Amino acid sequence: EAAAVGWCWFLLAALGSHRMVGLRMDISMLLEPLGFVKVLEWVFAIFVFATCGGFRGETALLVSCEGVVNKTVTAAFTYPFRLNTVVFSAPDPKGCGGTWADVYLVGDFSSSAHFFVTLAALVFLYCVTALVVYIGYNHVYQQNNKFPLTVTFLWLVSTFVWAKALADIKVATGASIVPGIESCKAPGTTCLFLSVTSMGILNVSVVFGLLNMILWAGNVWLVYKDTNLHSQWNRISESPAERV
Repeated sequence: EAAAVGWCWFLLAALGSHRMVGLRMDISMLLEPLGFVKVLEWVFAIFVFATCGGFRGETALLVSCEGVVNKTVTAAFTYPFRLNTVVFSAPDPKGCGGTWADVYLVGDFSSSAHFFVTLAALVFLYCVTALVVYIGYNHVYQQNNKFPLTVTFLWLVSTFVWAKALADIKVATGASIVPGIESCKAPGTTCLFLSVTSMGILNVSVVFGLLNMILWAGNVWLVYKDTNLHSQWNRISESPAERV
């Protein structure tokens, strides 16, 4: 995240430097491999925080107890998935004759979700700034290129951390929660798992995280090919043969 913020600040500072006076807008640069990849990175970053940050779900139980028959109780959860703050609705105002205590979901997955979505937001801002520099001040871009290895690594880490958190969220909101609910163990009380919102869209967010990682890895190679680092390496590798 710090690397992405640093890149944004660097590019914004470059826009105000004396070298940025030569504006040469060239939209055709977006058809170049590096420009096209940057557009894809921008779009896929949007998909990440749209699919993860906008999720709303609900898990439901069917409860029977004193004075209540087959009452549906629900617990609604959303991003950033602080499940330990989510409580099920009571079966009735009397709380099953006083035997029903507040029932909370288990787990706090906000750090993993925040990491994943915040990275996507920072990458989105970076891509907007980088595209402006790339198509308008390509001469400056060529002079100030950096390998986005850190961003690639952050996508790798954040995606796998979020994938693990998502697997735990599915467990913490699924049928396995019923045996751990103390209120369901009261005499005369039965609880059955009813349903949970499909998390297919969250699975999609993991896929987009992996795609972002692949795109940024490709970006590393394209930057290497498009800059003088590649030619410098070729000259270094060829120089021994020339001396012979």
